[in-house]
Amino acid sequence: MSSVELPQLRPTLADVARAAGVSTATASRVLNGFPRVRPKTRKQVESAMSALGYARQRAARATAGRTGSVALVVCEEVLRLFADPYFARISAGAGKQLTEAGLQLVLLTVPATENYEAPVVRYLDGGHVDGALVVGMHGRRPLDLDWLGIPVVFGGRPVRPGGCSSYVDVDNRGGAQRATQRLIDAGRRTVATIAGPQDMTAGVDRLLGYRQAVAGVGRGDRGLVVFGDFGQASGEHATTRLLSRRPNVDAIFAASDMMAVGALRALHRAGRRVPGDVAVIGFDDLPIGRRTDPPLTTVRQPIEEMGARMTGELLAMLDGSATPRCAVLDTKLVLRATA
Repeated sequence: MSSVELPQLRPTLADVARAAGVSTATASRVLNGFPRVRPKTRKQVESAMSALGYARQRAARATAGRTGSVALVVCEEVLRLFADPYFARISAGAGKQLTEAGLQLVLLTVPATENYEAPVVRYLDGGHVDGALVVGMHGRRPLDLDWLGIPVVFGGRPVRPGGCSSYVDVDNRGGAQRATQRLIDAGRRTVATIAGPQDMTAGVDRLLGYRQAVAGVGRGDRGLVVFGDFGQASGEHATTRLLSRRPNVDAIFAASDMMAVGALRALHRAGRRVPGDVAVIGFDDLPIGRRTDPPLTTVRQPIEEMGARMTGELLAMLDGSATPRCAVLDTKLVLRATA
């Protein structure tokens, strides 16, 4: 896998839309010859394309052939990318498939800064890669990739419903519900959760699974829900807040293993025994969970398989499959010592 420095490349369809004073979707409809566009709007978009040289770029791209490269677009800060093993495991699953197919994996990151998406979209639209795998999408800062002339497969269900996107997801809701039910069945009375970001479908679905389990036994309590960003520090801070407002908590379902590790640190600092005083379950089954003290009970999601499946779907699209496909992989509760 190689990382590249993103240059300021040729104009994208977003640039054309901005110049024409229309939405990207409208510019895309003009480009693809859709009939339901007002003549005045069509003329504005075509004039902008001509002025920016966009049409000539697309024509050159159509005859350029395959590049032999596929982009892995990670919508996270660079430091988070290298701190969270999840992304490394996705990359490993994708990289193995691409190596077998004789293709190169190119890493692109999308930081949460102003105009964050412009360099990445310019790169993707510049004829440098044959397709893209996109992981870590946030609803607050969605990449508008539907109009690109390359196939795209998402890791996780896209935040925005609809469209013609292919994605590979895991059963986040079912896994969270099973984990929470395990805590309830073990006799825990005050079961809290450290939920993930609510602008990501994984965060939304795992919180929903928790809520379904506690509602099933009549224990819904908003005060038992705290939030993190899937990272270790956020799990530690969230647990500290939770203990201050619900000191009687005796179980925590954390929506990621890294947040669960943070929860264990906070519980140890507060003098709470695990699992004697507070049981803890995470989600991911990262290697770090086997090394915590005590070892972490968690929900296993097949991360490498997810990366490989995403790549398989992308390769099928590159070979001519135009039908979007959606796959949801199973999860499994892995019992260790924390619950």
